[in-house]
Amino acid sequence: MSNPPRLLDRVRIAVRTRHYSLRTEEAYVGWAKRYILFHGKKHPSAMAAEEVNTFLSHLAVDGNVSASTQNQALSAILFLYREVLKEEVGWIGDIVRATRPRRLPEVFTRDEVVRVLRRMNGVARLISTLLYGTGMRLMEALRLRVKDLEFARAEIVVRDGKGHKDRVTMLPVSIAEELSSHLRAVRRMHDSDLEAGLGSVYLPEALAKKYINASRGWAWQYVFPAKRISLDPRSGEWRRHHYDERLVQRAFASARSAADVGKHASVHSLRHSFATHLLEDGYDIRTIQELLGHADVKTTMIYTHVLNRSGGRGVRSPLDGVVLGDQSGRVTSRPSNGGRPGEGRSDTWVEDSDGGQERYVPEE
Repeated sequence: MSNPPRLLDRVRIAVRTRHYSLRTEEAYVGWAKRYILFHGKKHPSAMAAEEVNTFLSHLAVDGNVSASTQNQALSAILFLYREVLKEEVGWIGDIVRATRPRRLPEVFTRDEVVRVLRRMNGVARLISTLLYGTGMRLMEALRLRVKDLEFARAEIVVRDGKGHKDRVTMLPVSIAEELSSHLRAVRRMHDSDLEAGLGSVYLPEALAKKYINASRGWAWQYVFPAKRISLDPRSGEWRRHHYDERLVQRAFASARSAADVGKHASVHSLRHSFATHLLEDGYDIRTIQELLGHADVKTTMIYTHVLNRSGGRGVRSPLDGVVLGDQSGRVTSRPSNGGRPGEGRSDTWVEDSDGGQERYVPEE
């Protein structure tokens, strides 16, 4: 009789049964292992809320991890208890959860986007350009298959995005030719792999069983394949995976530095910039919500706070309606149209001598 699988192997089986991604599997197994080792290899069944809180406090105080990382660890531990050990977690209410601070996303100006992208090259540049032109997340772009590109309709179908949802976004006409040229090079590489007896690509388990030969078909190949063939850790088969996200992130960081853009922003900021610039152009918030794949419009509304117009309502700062002048009392002029040069007459302001206030003197 074979021995039952070890606890961490049971975590892997539970994750794969639910068709979670390989990254989620690695994260959940890693956190379960750290939790058990932190408590001296004590079995999780013998622990509860007190031990979980102690571990989470250790991460925050000694590990100085972010709130999102702390919450990821909690999710992994709860998955261990609920889905692997099948235990009731009535003590979950006693667990202290980290509160994520609400921060505005970092957004590039249009000029900054151009400056950064011009300093990139190759596949990393094409991927980054596509992120800004479509609003996709980095991993959504890297997981694109050839069949997901609809050149005739200028559309891209994003499959199994965040929340396991499909959606449709635009395919920018301005990069259609460059993308077609890239696909021709990918096709030549795929044909070469087939001649070498390779050419297989990862498919979700159900599809791999239903369509036996689909993994070698052109339609299922990644739009942005990896440069090298590697061993699939799940199947043990030699395959060409998608392009490594770290290569894009590093190339983007180097280009941002070379462009002298003084913002602490990652390649994901191109998605934020996509949404903000569409709002600036007057597009409806609901349309942008669908393009981004947000389940709730409240998530999309964060971009209205990024605009320098109080959510697009055109509110102007009161400071822009006054002139403080300088200490010499020099007369200055400001357009009376709310700061738009070249329109309307000028209102002249002088500094009052008795209280530092200003009074208006119309020009004759």
